[in-house]
Amino acid sequence: MRRDEPITREVWDRDAAIAFFARIGERYKAEWIGEIPPDEPISVYRQGDFVDLCVGPHLPSTGCLGQAFKLMNVAGAYWRGDARNAQLQRVYGTAWATQKDLDAYLYRLEEAERRDHRRLGRELDLFHLGEEAVGSVFWHPKGWTLFRVIESYMRARLERAGYQEVKGPQLLDRSLWEATGHWDNFRDNMFIATSRDDRVLAVKPMNCHGHVLIFGNRLRSYRELPLRLAEFGSCTRNEPSGALHGIMRVRAFTQDDAHIFCTEDQITGESIAFCKLLLSVYKDFGFEDVAIKFATRPEQRLGNDATWDRAEASLRDAVAAAGLDYTLSPGEGAFYVPKLEFHLRDALGRDWQCGTLQLDYMMPGRLGASYVGEDGARHVPVMLHRAILGSIERFIGILIEHYAGRFPLWLAPVQVVVASVTSDAADYAAEVAGVCAAAGLRAETDLGSEKISYKVREHSLAKVPVMLVVGRREAANRSVMVRRLGANAQEALALGEAVARLSQEAAVPSAKDRDR
Repeated sequence: MRRDEPITREVWDRDAAIAFFARIGERYKAEWIGEIPPDEPISVYRQGDFVDLCVGPHLPSTGCLGQAFKLMNVAGAYWRGDARNAQLQRVYGTAWATQKDLDAYLYRLEEAERRDHRRLGRELDLFHLGEEAVGSVFWHPKGWTLFRVIESYMRARLERAGYQEVKGPQLLDRSLWEATGHWDNFRDNMFIATSRDDRVLAVKPMNCHGHVLIFGNRLRSYRELPLRLAEFGSCTRNEPSGALHGIMRVRAFTQDDAHIFCTEDQITGESIAFCKLLLSVYKDFGFEDVAIKFATRPEQRLGNDATWDRAEASLRDAVAAAGLDYTLSPGEGAFYVPKLEFHLRDALGRDWQCGTLQLDYMMPGRLGASYVGEDGARHVPVMLHRAILGSIERFIGILIEHYAGRFPLWLAPVQVVVASVTSDAADYAAEVAGVCAAAGLRAETDLGSEKISYKVREHSLAKVPVMLVVGRREAANRSVMVRRLGANAQEALALGEAVARLSQEAAVPSAKDRDR
């Protein structure tokens, strides 16, 4: 590194490269070169006396490598992933410009492990995953409470934004998927079923088709537009087992999906309203750093270039009108639509793609949807596919890791535990829990005979935000000792004042803003 050896790229003759690597004992590289397509160059990189096969690119010299290195781990790997072949050793390492950068990276790794949603899901008794249902989640009572809190919050936000909730069927006929191109372009990701009368059906991987059928079930007027149909749709996708990851990547998930049917003139207004809603929702959940990517037409796609030009231009104009910056992701759009992807950044600086906005000129027409315009003629509506959280399961995994399981009061599955110091305070503790519940707080009691220090420790490990401790004195003067998670001190308050404060704190952030 200090010698600052230059790193140079060379293109070799195929046969010469095979002979060289075979001669120095690198028979796997020699074998690999023989399988590189004929039209691809055989590139090697030279660093002093060391020559290695690599596509590249590389840094110009070893002096650019930085000063901080660490070997992370070693693992066995079969050649070409086949257990019948020889086992090789795979060495993992990391390199950084400075020791400070390396230390920060190692801290992030340790913190990510500590916050791993799979571990916290078990420790906090939120959910479990099992071989009995690979790719699906077994929600426990606390985890399902968290799920329902999020769903209820989203339902309230959507209702205020003018969405109407619907529910579509799980199984849809093959003909629908053929009409929209999904049968040819997405079938590998779908679970297929056959009925007794030999009809071929697909378990829905998305909600779009059902919403188009609901729109087209009767003749619509332009006066009904924009029509915003929302669904907490249960979707299933045949993800490969190697891609599954906790509740972040599953086969069965719930999507906070909605589709806006509108006219051409309404695209910009609806897009602006959606972006504003999305950013407000993310802020409520504690995410204010959001990046937007504009994914354009992929190589394999439906429709002609004129339709794609029109869709991309309309979406670009809409996001510009919303005053939002974005970066381009060329070729990353869906096979039938361009889209905006919303990436939120968590407490560890990791980016997660959650929300999307897709502008679709094709699907409604392919499924026969139309409305009567002001001119009395029939027109095909524009369809905006949009999601904010995306998969609710995945979003919960992100929340768990973002907050390390210490949810803000409004999200916590159990917001308050009322713990008795002595057995003769049990009746009062139950009464306090009842008052909390009547005020809308999710409260539990701990009336066990254990010492209060043990109870505090147990509920702190369970990351309960607030404990209300009561004994003889509190029962006599109708007060509580308020102990917050992570705080050393506790505060004595009258019961009514404590519950009023906690109720106000537990309100959804956007609700607090509306009340001001």
